[in-house]
Amino acid sequence: MNIIKTSVALLLGAISFTANGQTVDDIVKKHIDAIGGTDVISKVKTIVIDGEVAVMGQSFPSTTTIVINKGFKNVTTVNGVEIIQCFTPDGGWMVNPMMGATSPTPVSEEEKKIGASRYDIGGPLFNYKEKGNTVELAGADSVNGVKAIKLKVKDKNAIETTIYLDPQTYYIIKAESKGNVNGQDMVAVTTFSDYKKTDIGYVMPYVTNTSTQGFDVTITHNKVEFNKDVDPKVFEMPKS
Repeated sequence: MNIIKTSVALLLGAISFTANGQTVDDIVKKHIDAIGGTDVISKVKTIVIDGEVAVMGQSFPSTTTIVINKGFKNVTTVNGVEIIQCFTPDGGWMVNPMMGATSPTPVSEEEKKIGASRYDIGGPLFNYKEKGNTVELAGADSVNGVKAIKLKVKDKNAIETTIYLDPQTYYIIKAESKGNVNGQDMVAVTTFSDYKKTDIGYVMPYVTNTSTQGFDVTITHNKVEFNKDVDPKVFEMPKS
């Protein structure tokens, strides 16, 4: 009987703890505390970001408007032409004249699921159980010389994301997401840097670089404002 109890205890220990004795929830709490804590994150209702999008050696102005859990809209101006992405819980729409889509086009169901994370706050680890996400430890891996803590996250839409945390700061420094868009499996690798503490106390990366199928996009935040009044009509798809 003692042998059985010992074996069960060792098995549970192997599942629940990393090499340095931390549980998943220990790690998640340290991450949430590092980016401002639950109280600060919960006070964020809207975010408006002015920045730049760099693609293929060129940089373009960009404005992002987020109402937490209600909507995300990004407008990037390329040579006087607006490229728009918009996501809401009901769906979303896009305009991309550079790809021949000059009129608003509804997003697909797959794009809707992927876009849902964009009007979230705190990332997939914040209140992950309430969101229906699962998180498991996946050891450690090297990211630019940092032996990062590796977590695997699966959300309620079955989208899988591998997150890499800096063990010193507990900031997310890299994320790999897998999804299916229009029948094609897609992998997006994003790195995060230049973390700053904002006026509200929320800590966020001001530079992100995303690579998808060899296509690289770097987004830099120049100005971030919280809890501004936002008219929900900005998320409505214009009538053609």
